[in-house]
Amino acid sequence: MKKTLLLFVGVLYCFVDNLHAQTRMIDIDFNKTAGPLNSFFKECVGAGRANEGLRADWQQQLAYVRKECGFRYIRMHGLLTDDMAVYKEDGKGNPVYNFMYVDALFDFLQSIGMKPFVELGFMPNALASGNQTIFWWRGNVTPPKDYDKWTALIRTLTQHFTERYGSSEVKTWYFEVWNEPNLSPGFWSGTQQDYFKLYNYTAKAIKSVNKEYRVGGPGTAGAAWEPEMIDYCHKNNVPIDFISTHAYGVKQGFLDEFGQGGTVLDKNPMSVSGDVLQSRKEIATSTMPGLELHYTEWSASYTPSDPIHDSYHEAAYVLQKLKQVGNAANSMSYWVFTDIFEEPGPRYEPFHGGFGMLTIQGINKPAFYSYQFLNRLGNMELVNKDAASWVCKDTTGNIQALVWDFTNTHPGDSVHNQKYYIQDLPSKSKGKVKIGINNVPAGTYALEVYKVGYRSNDAYSTYLSMGKPAQLNRQQVEQIKQQNDGSPVLKEIVTVKSGMPFSKELEIRENDVFFLNLIKM
Repeated sequence: MKKTLLLFVGVLYCFVDNLHAQTRMIDIDFNKTAGPLNSFFKECVGAGRANEGLRADWQQQLAYVRKECGFRYIRMHGLLTDDMAVYKEDGKGNPVYNFMYVDALFDFLQSIGMKPFVELGFMPNALASGNQTIFWWRGNVTPPKDYDKWTALIRTLTQHFTERYGSSEVKTWYFEVWNEPNLSPGFWSGTQQDYFKLYNYTAKAIKSVNKEYRVGGPGTAGAAWEPEMIDYCHKNNVPIDFISTHAYGVKQGFLDEFGQGGTVLDKNPMSVSGDVLQSRKEIATSTMPGLELHYTEWSASYTPSDPIHDSYHEAAYVLQKLKQVGNAANSMSYWVFTDIFEEPGPRYEPFHGGFGMLTIQGINKPAFYSYQFLNRLGNMELVNKDAASWVCKDTTGNIQALVWDFTNTHPGDSVHNQKYYIQDLPSKSKGKVKIGINNVPAGTYALEVYKVGYRSNDAYSTYLSMGKPAQLNRQQVEQIKQQNDGSPVLKEIVTVKSGMPFSKELEIRENDVFFLNLIKM
């Protein structure tokens, strides 16, 4: 009997202890600040190519994302590609310049309060040394046939920007030379030394217009060539203001725009963010430790045919990686803001695993809400030991808490993302999360709770429940939008008494994201 009683007590103790372990505690003091919130996450966002930016629907979506998510810069490919009509030569081989298409695009960016993160590429065909291209829209990836003509193009374009927008404005821009030249022959038909030569001519052309204009590179895939780039510029007295590179969270290589190679979400918990921290370390230990670091592309996957981009898992993934990066990067440019993106050509399905935060028809994906929530955080971060949350306050005394769980449920290398994330994937319970905030000023507050997770602002699951129609009519698009419109899941009035903390407990499941907004009335 005594043994039975001891066994029962032991089981009961383990049960109670397990319950306690399943309640995640986030303890905050309203009066203890960590400093101004580092908003590097909204410095920049990506887009497919410049010519897509002349479309009305692209512009409407960017204006919406700018308003809701607060992005300041935008980066895109193809500014110098022939569909932007920038360069040709007359019958005698003399350069002919035209910046009307570029002006229309950049004027629009200015009109919505955004700035270009100017990626200089690809090669105009009339200036190219070869005919090798990439993507459906045929961006030429060969070096210039004449470096003097290339220099003149870059200098003339930079002078044009100065005349149109003013030097004080252009000083706030970034000029990045080319895109992923280490992926040869995909994005660059030359060698590393050929790229360094291109960078040298380009950087000096920009600086010849104004020494304070910012130029950098190498814009590589996989955090490559960073020490080599710095070493080259240092030894050859070549100007450089920032290092740029890219990282994605999947294994099995690069340049899989059709998703046919099959991608696998990396099980390494420091995937992507580990690259960023290493990049910062390489800069800090270099001969130019003060260089800015910009990750001008990043996401869970490098292919626009990966259903993880459509999944609710992406929302928590985005937040997890940004939190892990900390202060290591000056910007982390999510690739991209919209599925209006034609590297593999126009897409035929409403949900096709595209990079975008929005579908072609403007449906918000879960990743969109991660950035919307981040943009709603107050300007002052509070001291917080929890690894998967931000808690902030603003100048009016309102409090915001962004809390998530990231659980990599991917089964491993034997299953591709293209098979796994197209399924209905119910989430499992992770217990409870309790947010406690001490020293909140007494008063009455309106509490709003927003959520992203399985079947909560999860447009793809709604699409699955419709039977995955090959095309969506207007009514179906509106239905998906209405069921995933980002409305609060909870609204209540809270009274905080003097000396008493604010406390809120929530049930949390795998890859849930919660945003709590406590508004002083």
